[in-house]
Amino acid sequence: MSGHSKWATIKHKKAATDAKRGRAFTRLIRELTIAARIGGGDPNSNPRLRTAILAAKNENMPNDNIERAILRGTGQLEGEQYDEVTFEGYGPGGVGILIQVVTTNRNRAVGEMRHLMAKNNGNMAEAGAVGWMFHRKGEITVPKEAASEDKLMDLVLEAGAEDIKDDGSGWYIVTPPESIETVKDALVKAGITPVSAEVAMVPQNYVKLTGEQAKQMLRLVEALEEHDDVQHVYANFDIDESEIQAAVGAN
Repeated sequence: MSGHSKWATIKHKKAATDAKRGRAFTRLIRELTIAARIGGGDPNSNPRLRTAILAAKNENMPNDNIERAILRGTGQLEGEQYDEVTFEGYGPGGVGILIQVVTTNRNRAVGEMRHLMAKNNGNMAEAGAVGWMFHRKGEITVPKEAASEDKLMDLVLEAGAEDIKDDGSGWYIVTPPESIETVKDALVKAGITPVSAEVAMVPQNYVKLTGEQAKQMLRLVEALEEHDDVQHVYANFDIDESEIQAAVGAN
């Protein structure tokens, strides 16, 4: 199944320290600022901002932080000017990778992404070479013990989800981007709390990796995610959860 969602779920469990929380807040604040700058500060007429606010609240970000980020985006508060850029590349085994970056210096970001890719068995690609492999979708992850598959399927499909899959330690729900809030609200009303809910770039198909290639791929993703300017890394790898757990545990 979705290698990315398994990786994200396990990383979420691992990232319970204050330092990780601080980094999550930084990325969320940048997304709120960019969304408000591009589409305005009213979430009712700005779906991207609405989704960013949902993600921030999922991380228990204080409302004051959310409001300040939006005001910086609309220019009502002073702050750094961010540039948004997506890089494309390939990892071990020909895995397609999208790297979403928000930076104050585009030229610096280009050089640093190229260096990280080359250092970790990857390489950059031309614009458009990889993007076609992904579709923009809502992703919601629910703990396995929260509900049975039958109960969950009836609930989320009725609320507008497209699919539900067994992702090892959790249920992985795919929605159209515009339906993610409705589906999440339906889950919460039913007493089911998602582990995560975000709009993401979901692969159309997956490349199965094992052994050394799997380890190299996970090292590459982690190296990219650790960069301060990187908002999201999406890749179409499929790696068994046991190998991901082993890699996370080794760090």
